[in-house]
Amino acid sequence: MTKGSAIAYQELLDELQKLDIKYEMVDHPAAKTTAEADAYIAGKIGVRTKSMFLKDKKKNFYLVIMDDAKRMDFKVFQELTGTKRISIDIEDQLGLEAGIVSPFGIMNNAAHNIQIYFDQDMLDENIPLTFHPNINTHTIFLSAADLMKFIKAQGFDYQIIDL
Repeated sequence: MTKGSAIAYQELLDELQKLDIKYEMVDHPAAKTTAEADAYIAGKIGVRTKSMFLKDKKKNFYLVIMDDAKRMDFKVFQELTGTKRISIDIEDQLGLEAGIVSPFGIMNNAAHNIQIYFDQDMLDENIPLTFHPNINTHTIFLSAADLMKFIKAQGFDYQIIDL
């Protein structure tokens, strides 16, 4: 665990408390992949998510949040959003390393230059969503409504699309 990720984790917990957002946290060894993280939370009810940070040819940034069991169809995403030449990108926009990307990284995006998309299928399940909370030694479970409350409180909007 880097010092930066420990600070980002504590800042997130402080922000969730300030917003009166309820969550459950599971502590576990560092998880480098979604498969590892999922193994540490086996048996607990929650949508296992993946968050992909993307950019297009014009350097517009996108955060796509979806069920980690679902395959991302870049062509469909481009058609739904009107973007061109989408690629996966980890830049300094979120202040997070690969494998830790989550919607909570928007706390580090002072430029507010990220468009956030949720896949509808994931939200239809009406059970908690799971993410790394800016560090890969924990998994947080929280409701979609509370996650969206967090996103709004950071000054961002989001869209729900059917991928």
